[in-house]
Amino acid sequence: MTQRGVEIVLGKLVSDEAARQRFERAPEATLEQLVREGIELNPVEFEALARLEVAHLHRLATTLDRRLCKVNLKAATEGEIEP
Repeated sequence: MTQRGVEIVLGKLVSDEAARQRFERAPEATLEQLVREGIELNPVEFEALARLEVAHLHRLATTLDRRLCKVNLKAATEGEIEP
């Protein structure tokens, strides 16, 4: 298994708001893009990640120190998120 790839994807989905929003709209397409960018996932990992509950990712993201998170500036300027 490519545990490192799983860790990278989970970290990105929790700490990167724009990535999490893309994942919410299209989980498999988001994962496919990450694989194209060089993150290694085997088919079992890909399927397991594609089935993640986005609500759980959002909840975990709210527990992180904001300094560790990448904010979606476009959404912030459009008033979709809190400052």
